[in-house]
Amino acid sequence: MLRPRIIPCLLVHQGGLVKTVEFKDPKYVGDPINAVRIFNEKEADELIVLDIDATVKGAEPDYRMIANLAAECRMPLCYGGGVRTPEQAKKIIGLGVEKIAMSTAAVEDATLVSRTADAVGRQSVVVVLDVRRKAGLFASGYEVFTGNGKKAQSGDPFKLAERMQAAGAGEIIINSIERDGQMKGYDLALATRMRRESRIPLTLLGGAGSHHDLEALLGACGVVGASAGSLFVFKGPYRAVLINYPTPEQKDAICRAGLASYSLS
Repeated sequence: MLRPRIIPCLLVHQGGLVKTVEFKDPKYVGDPINAVRIFNEKEADELIVLDIDATVKGAEPDYRMIANLAAECRMPLCYGGGVRTPEQAKKIIGLGVEKIAMSTAAVEDATLVSRTADAVGRQSVVVVLDVRRKAGLFASGYEVFTGNGKKAQSGDPFKLAERMQAAGAGEIIINSIERDGQMKGYDLALATRMRRESRIPLTLLGGAGSHHDLEALLGACGVVGASAGSLFVFKGPYRAVLINYPTPEQKDAICRAGLASYSLS
């Protein structure tokens, strides 16, 4: 039976764990391996690790880092960053990673999604779409960016998500660029529309600042992945670094409250 997933998302930059705001100004917050160990103890549902350097630099995935993370991780692990071939994906899966996340390479060549799904199985292929509201006084709608939010792509993100599903993606992650690091709540309009049009598992990322925000997302979308970065690495108004995650009792309450609201909507 499908159930909501509450998923920490860790960003790796120059070998360290960082947090960004609107994809800019990475702030060092610790060692990725230590963070994984803490999330193990807290029994996180899943973990997303994104190397934000690899794609921009055109570098190979850091297989040694990935192997170290996978060896420590006791929950399903999704890795993204620098994956441009099915062979790379197979190697990463062989290291003990459950899912491969692709963004720029998948958007630029949807056949990569199909070829990777053939190589490792559709359930292990995740496409990340970095989405921002269109700028301008009279602009409406959303657009997709690649290259860590630097390059705008033509076309509608909802149609692009449909194309990724048809190509063989087993999951879509929608990452809100302007909500990244803001801790002011998810873009629920974006989330609900994407949920209506998605036939595969969907995860939302960008904006969560409290347990209430997780509830609100589940209330709006039902069974989805609720992912967050800042919420799970910062504490208090001064954003002191503290790796945290809901207790099993808190997680159960979040999911129950959110799904109860969804069933009434």
